[in-house]
Amino acid sequence: MLTSSIPVFEQQDTTLLLNTEQLTQYGAIWTAKEISQQPKMWHQVNEQHLDNSSLAAWLSPILAKAQLRIILTGAGTSAYIGEALAAHIQQHVPLATQRVEAISTTDLVSHPALYLCPKIPTLLISYGRSGNSPESMAAVSLAEQLIDECYHLVITCNGQGKLAQYCTDKSHCYLYRLPDETHDVSFAMTSSFTCMYLATLLIFSPEPQAFTQICQMADRILSEHLTEIRTQAEQPCGRVVFLGAGPLKAIAQEAALKYLELTAGQIISAFESPLGFRHGPKSLIDSGTQVFVMTSSNPYSCQYDNDLIQELKRDNQALSVLTLSELYLAKNSALAEVWLGLPFILWCQILAFYKAMQLGISPDNPCPTGQVNRVVQGVSLYPLVNQG
Repeated sequence: MLTSSIPVFEQQDTTLLLNTEQLTQYGAIWTAKEISQQPKMWHQVNEQHLDNSSLAAWLSPILAKAQLRIILTGAGTSAYIGEALAAHIQQHVPLATQRVEAISTTDLVSHPALYLCPKIPTLLISYGRSGNSPESMAAVSLAEQLIDECYHLVITCNGQGKLAQYCTDKSHCYLYRLPDETHDVSFAMTSSFTCMYLATLLIFSPEPQAFTQICQMADRILSEHLTEIRTQAEQPCGRVVFLGAGPLKAIAQEAALKYLELTAGQIISAFESPLGFRHGPKSLIDSGTQVFVMTSSNPYSCQYDNDLIQELKRDNQALSVLTLSELYLAKNSALAEVWLGLPFILWCQILAFYKAMQLGISPDNPCPTGQVNRVVQGVSLYPLVNQG
């Protein structure tokens, strides 16, 4: 049941404006902690990466292969890391003949022969919060079975997971283990998502200035904009749409999933690109629909974002149309979209958190009946036979 507002407490001894007693009462203590710890965790991931010399030594001969294919893979939230970053990484591989693709483990497992090419040397980059999702190890196993020359870079938050254990004593595998605190305890991935995402940027295209900027933005969101985000969450919406283009489309997809997960499906969420939204999905807008647009920092691309924003405002059909960057991003910022995705998703995580609280749903465990689980269950895996 909706309450009129979420209780607010003094800033002292609070997390996301709620004190420990209330967070415990609402079943929200872990989600609040993991959302709010992200700037701190980003600094830890960066420091850990700067101290890591073994990865470059392992990766260098692999990246020297002219026909190398890099596949970024994961399931659900983990898959969206690859979707957001693949095109960007493609621009930073050393050789023009190399290609980078994002293919989810759920696609690799159900249609391995369609996606895995035996004669092409392949670097499979696997993302996993726990590293225990059934599709994670199945995708690795299928890649080993079908690809003649396969390498594995596992980026995980859990050093004890099955993905991590697979890397033990294998020269063609490398375990990139993130700090233990990034292994989120709560149902929905928050800090685990952004830290695996950040790790990938640090590996393939580190930008110290951009890193500093996104940490500053995140700190401002957490110190200056929580009341504003909470007010947006308390609007009586029935539908939510997240829009973003280029790398931000996958961030919009993750925002929509986070909102759906934390509200236990009580409020339907959708995502699209601003240009793609006109091609049918715009039909879902009604007077109870909130629209959030993740505007591009690229002046050319942003023109298309602004066109749709103005169109939606002229239509006057939606409950609200909010441009996220207006909240905390300086105009004409040169920060690349792949970096902008980190503060954008932090903002959307907080939005979903507050909406769950308003609905009386535990953010830490929004699906207590077990229909959906923190680590996916109920997946039957089948042997691949009679191939070729």
